Amino acid sequence: MTDYPRIPLAAVLGHPIAHSRSPALHGYWLKRYGIKGHYIPIDIAPVDLPRLLRILPELGFVGCNVTIPHKEAILQIADVVTDRAALIGAANTLIFRKDGKIHADNTDGSGFIANLRQNAPDWKPASGPAVVLGAGGAARAVVAALIEVGVPEIRLTNRTRARADAIRHDFGAKIHVHEWTQAPNLMDDAVTVINTTSLGMTGKQDFHVPLYRMNPKALCNDLVYTPLKTQFLIEAEDRGATVVDGLGMLLHQAAPGFERWFGQRPEVDEATRQAVLSA
Repeated sequence: MTDYPRIPLAAVLGHPIAHSRSPALHGYWLKRYGIKGHYIPIDIAPVDLPRLLRILPELGFVGCNVTIPHKEAILQIADVVTDRAALIGAANTLIFRKDGKIHADNTDGSGFIANLRQNAPDWKPASGPAVVLGAGGAARAVVAALIEVGVPEIRLTNRTRARADAIRHDFGAKIHVHEWTQAPNLMDDAVTVINTTSLGMTGKQDFHVPLYRMNPKALCNDLVYTPLKTQFLIEAEDRGATVVDGLGMLLHQAAPGFERWFGQRPEVDEATRQAVLSA
């Protein structure tokens, strides 16, 4: 036996995972608040995920983040799934409870909204339509969050229409699905335009959706943050729109998990942002 308390551990699980900025973020917060804890990246193949999740609590882990490709599969493994995670169909934050149960939540949507409110405080989501490009897991979190803050209409478009139709089925009448080729025509009166696709990300295909009908009063956000200023944001800004990059969503979605695991609500400020950018 030892008189010393166990040092809390947390991790981010993905495959691959070396690119993740989460260890730099949580490591900065742990140091900033003087918390004796550790946060590490773990590369785990999908086939090994269920076994690993049952072992981690025994090793002193209090929770973890989950990223690609495990965010959907985790719902089949967790013992408790929040309504929010179930609706989105994915989880990104796990808490290993003292009763042995794995609690799964999704904080992507709240992180998305917090990023916009922090960096575009004049944004009024209820004042007009939103355009969402893409229909993957991130888009589902964004759609749920936009509905929650009162967006009256969401124009959804995706290169594969079936995925967009599935979101319409799950989220209801506020969702209007449009063909990908119609994307430029959806933006002329949109208050909010969100790119949830990987188009424009370093190493991915270029962003090639024309923005000639962009509403100059729109708020435009790209979930991609590598590069920080994507082609979408550059072109939107050139047309007068307010732009917000995707890094803030990463920072804000991480805060609830950190608070649950380590007992401290971390501040998301410029120092946090610079710590992650310089890592």
